[in-house]
Amino acid sequence: MTLPKLDLAKSDKTYYTAGNTPELVQFAPLLYLSFEGQGAPESSLFEDATEALYTVAYGVKGHCKAEIQDFTVPKLEGQWWVNSDRYGLKVPKEEWHWRLLIRMPAFVTPEIVSSARDKAFSKKNHLEPIQQVVLETIHEGLCVQIMHIGSYSTEPDTLAKMYAYMEQHHYVQDGLHHEIYLSDPRKAASASMKTILRAPVRQEH
Repeated sequence: MTLPKLDLAKSDKTYYTAGNTPELVQFAPLLYLSFEGQGAPESSLFEDATEALYTVAYGVKGHCKAEIQDFTVPKLEGQWWVNSDRYGLKVPKEEWHWRLLIRMPAFVTPEIVSSARDKAFSKKNHLEPIQQVVLETIHEGLCVQIMHIGSYSTEPDTLAKMYAYMEQHHYVQDGLHHEIYLSDPRKAASASMKTILRAPVRQEH
């Protein structure tokens, strides 16, 4: 019996949708392919890491389609932080730290990822970041999120709304800034791009 193709964007709409005003959401521990790096998002490492992540993700998809269950490879995501007391956007981009993510179905195992990674690198051994793609579980728990519409450069305006909500309701950030890129910047007009902005939080006592 062949199981229907899994599309996490449809089966977990809470994760892949957000409103235009800040809202509270709750998430269980989830699986991701991830790659951690540092530097500007325009850097060659960031570009190579994105390609590496997708290359391994499609390898995992191929394995699962043949052995377990086919699935749609989800959207790219990123967690961002700086090792500084300054506001992140005031820090030079070269000092930004990031973890690129692609969510995986619960049936994906480290063995599947290892096999997909090895096969991917054998075909694209010029793409060194492939070897650093790992499977990890991330538990963000309670989060505040909002939909940002527009170019990445205008995110501060939307983030200000999210931070104002957090302050009003006595929440403080308790994890890394998280973005989900619903639009492909290579295809979408910058004014219409959609990005979910999310922050793990805890109640301030």
